[in-house]
Amino acid sequence: MYILGLNAYHADSSAAIFKDGVMIAATEEERFRRVKHWAGFPSMAVEFCLREAGITLAQVDHIAIGRDPKAKLDKKMLFLLKNPGGGFNAVLDRLKNAKKVSSLEEEFHKIDPSVSKAAIKAKIHQVEHHRSHLASAFFASPFEEAALLSIDGSGDFSTTMIGIGRGNKIEVIDSVDFPHSVGLFYTAFTQLLGFPHYGDEYKVMGLAPYGNPQYVDKIRDVLIFKDNGLFELNSKYFRSAKSGIVSYGEDHIPVVAPLYSEYMAEKFGAVRQKGEELTQYHKDMAASVQRITEELIFHILNHLQKRTGLKQVCIAGGVAQNSVANGKITRNTTFDKVYIPSAGHDAGISMGAALYVYNHVLEQPRAAAIWSAYTGSRFTNEEIETYLQSRGIEYKRYDDEQLYDIVSDQLINAGVVGWFNGRAEFGPRALGGRSIIADPRRTDAKDLLNSKIKRRESFRPFAPSILKEYVGEYFEVMDDVPFMEKVFPIKKEKHSVLPAVTHADGTGRLQSVDKAVTPRYYNLIEAFRKKTGVPVLLNTSFNENEPIVNSPEHALDCYLRTQMDMLVLENCVITRHSS
Repeated sequence: MYILGLNAYHADSSAAIFKDGVMIAATEEERFRRVKHWAGFPSMAVEFCLREAGITLAQVDHIAIGRDPKAKLDKKMLFLLKNPGGGFNAVLDRLKNAKKVSSLEEEFHKIDPSVSKAAIKAKIHQVEHHRSHLASAFFASPFEEAALLSIDGSGDFSTTMIGIGRGNKIEVIDSVDFPHSVGLFYTAFTQLLGFPHYGDEYKVMGLAPYGNPQYVDKIRDVLIFKDNGLFELNSKYFRSAKSGIVSYGEDHIPVVAPLYSEYMAEKFGAVRQKGEELTQYHKDMAASVQRITEELIFHILNHLQKRTGLKQVCIAGGVAQNSVANGKITRNTTFDKVYIPSAGHDAGISMGAALYVYNHVLEQPRAAAIWSAYTGSRFTNEEIETYLQSRGIEYKRYDDEQLYDIVSDQLINAGVVGWFNGRAEFGPRALGGRSIIADPRRTDAKDLLNSKIKRRESFRPFAPSILKEYVGEYFEVMDDVPFMEKVFPIKKEKHSVLPAVTHADGTGRLQSVDKAVTPRYYNLIEAFRKKTGVPVLLNTSFNENEPIVNSPEHALDCYLRTQMDMLVLENCVITRHSS
């Protein structure tokens, strides 16, 4: 049985395909279109998934879209009545989008005109946004039973949903409705701190360790914790919910409207303008916003744990990308185990909707837990060589052992390496498939990367990829973190060993590298360890202010327009003196 899942007409649009419950391929549309957070119909991702599965659209049994315009219709109507006039616009935006969702048959028909629109329509299941998030975390997890949390900006009129997963069923216990949203709370302060673009929240998370959380009590008036384990927002601080939050133009790029009210700017300071210096006040605000967000997540989870009696939890949604909070869950709540998928954000909706239909709706047994994010594009050495020859690029092809030797030497000699290997990752993190790597022992590695390639804010950290067996030797917390989804304290005595990946507060966003899951990346780190004694590489995404590279062409173009020292495309190596 083939199930195709979609996140369509929504930021981070994506597609995923499953055969008998096993994920064959999943990818974001932005990787093909080269536009960050692309939000239209993911036609190229769909075509990629069908190719990887070796089937045509006619052979797909079910199509699951992570969107249900009929969800909470009564509450939407009530919201309209309470917010007459402008309130209409917010719902109108959603209804326009719902109309696009209903034109899915048209889009699929363009991909394969031999399949009738009626036949396509008969296969479509609409799965509520947050149920898709819950399914992406629970049905991919190793747990037979778990508490569930989905938490983000907003989707299908909900912003937070809690539940229980048992076997192949998900039971929703409670939810929080728009406009009360911790995602929108975090975004409003992100904008106030001078980061206006969709998806900029991680910058606040990166800035927070440079500040002191001294405004937490002041912010308690904005984000109100409730005795039932949930929360609400104080509407005075937010622009009226009468107009849409996120809009999509003809270019399919998500744009977030300013969410803060004049009152918020009065109370917390004017919006930092472009080019304006980041002061200590801004850093302290970032620290305070991050701290209260963490407190809220623990508040929700501690209540959820008491309510369910379960010791393991699965989390998804945009706020589940807050890796700093994730790393603190087992130390600040009564949960022992946490599973977060590689695409916890909205791209994961495609995977979740498909799993929800397969497991919950069709009541099929669950497949094995998902520990690999490598479900995207891949290229053979032969395809790569043909491409390089067509561009007249000089390269050398090595066998594996030589490759690890040459690349590890380059890293030790202060080289910055583009590493393009195996299948691309599903989700926002590069995990050794499409990575830029460097020596984590160098105090100047961050500056090298920023001057040669990234050109990004100096406060943003780079992450450590560490061989799974050595996590306990370098980190205060022992855990498998395959998707770089948790930040943990690095042991004090290791700060001087890993200066390039130790953040201002002594933490690192961990990726534990498992030989069984990603053997080539593991072997490269092992070659580096044998020469240096350090089983860690600095890892950042292979891109330069664009979506992560997806093909040899994207990788080569990024290499040629930056000062990267070496490009590795599978076993083909290009260096500055040979290109």
